[in-house]
Amino acid sequence: MFSKKKTNDTENPITENTAEEQLNKELTDDANADTITEPVEEISAEEQLKLDNAALNDKYLRLFAEFDNFKRRTQKERVELLQTAGKDVIISMLPVLDDFDRANKATENATDVAAIREGIQLVHTKLKSILSQKGLKEMECANTVFDTDLHEAITKVPAPTEELKGKVIDELEKGYTLNDKVIRFAKVVVGS
Repeated sequence: MFSKKKTNDTENPITENTAEEQLNKELTDDANADTITEPVEEISAEEQLKLDNAALNDKYLRLFAEFDNFKRRTQKERVELLQTAGKDVIISMLPVLDDFDRANKATENATDVAAIREGIQLVHTKLKSILSQKGLKEMECANTVFDTDLHEAITKVPAPTEELKGKVIDELEKGYTLNDKVIRFAKVVVGS
């Protein structure tokens, strides 16, 4: 009895191994059969280049169209900006215009010159404050060194003192800066 069991125990592993080998063999045969039955389509180099060329042309056309749309959009925005660039400045100046209209009306029947002068001075101060809020500043030029980046020399005159040589003696027209950029040069007389 003991001898039969030993032979049976040794026979079972052999049969199990052969079953596993047969299963593995069938799986590999099935895999080989699948790869053989499905034909692989190979694209020739010429066809591949044609496909690549078509993809690049499509990409180029899309990029070109996008850039063209961008140009049109920015041009339209630029035109709109130029049309409405001074809108807020003009709106803020309308009260000053109204004040000048009232001042003109008041001068028709006025006899007191001091009151008219005071009214005009108030309107002038209001206009200056509105413009300074928008970034406009007057240049201070008197007794400063002549600078071609800020000043425009109208004429040269002999300097009354040695200290005023090369400096601004008189200012004929004020210069202005808008947000630290010169928008009008000051017209000055320079000492030589």
